[in-house]
Amino acid sequence: MSNSIAQIDSLKVGILGVGVMGEALLAGVITAGAPASNIAFVEKRPERSAEIVAKFGAQHRELEDVVRESDLLLLVVKPQDLGDLLDSFNGHLKKTALLVSFAAGKSTKFIEGRLDGEVSVIRVMPNTPLLIGKGMSVLSAGAHASSSQMELISKLLAASGDVWSVEENLQDAVTAMSGSGPAYFFAFIEAMVTSGQKLGLDEQTSTRLAIQTIVGAAGMLQESGKSATTLRENVTSPNGTTAAALKVFSEGGLTQLVDQAMTAARDRSVELG
Repeated sequence: MSNSIAQIDSLKVGILGVGVMGEALLAGVITAGAPASNIAFVEKRPERSAEIVAKFGAQHRELEDVVRESDLLLLVVKPQDLGDLLDSFNGHLKKTALLVSFAAGKSTKFIEGRLDGEVSVIRVMPNTPLLIGKGMSVLSAGAHASSSQMELISKLLAASGDVWSVEENLQDAVTAMSGSGPAYFFAFIEAMVTSGQKLGLDEQTSTRLAIQTIVGAAGMLQESGKSATTLRENVTSPNGTTAAALKVFSEGGLTQLVDQAMTAARDRSVELG
């Protein structure tokens, strides 16, 4: 079977699932160069279908039609729904079709095992900042996916943020790091805002200070070329206010707590597989 696939602007693209992440991927496909007229999607809710058509100009089609005609099929469904979905369209795929799965925890082997033939599959772990073009998408190739197909999907996802690739046995760790990672920062900001209010700041001021602080810190990490350790040390004066706060984090076991949390996320990803 040939693993060659056309360039993005000439692809017939199908998207199965246009929730928040599916919509973001649809927008990214268009940004990457695919005309809306070449994109079809499947969605059960009529009002949601009408919204997507009006917003992007993509076509709402029946599942079998989308699967049969697509060169590139994006699977943007819940992990627990993936098996039944694959069973429902097995036998209708183009022989040269490329499937890209965004279902957390589900391996390429799981997908390949539910479909006839040597299907090209790529697994992706994205994260929600993809919605604003600042996502982190991590790719792994299945048994039959080619380097040119990996390059194509990397190019497509680069329209929505950064892209990296790893061996698939590391995807559960990736899920714990970047896939679930934004929620860790949101939780930390929630805690900072609450604490700021306890210290006398109003909610608006506390929220603004917390958000800009983490945005600025992230920007320094990205642009300075310095490690998080170096930047932390640079801002921590001996016996100063920052040192007092960091001492509390250290005594409270912050490093161990983060490790436990990420391990729990990794283990849950394994269970989903």
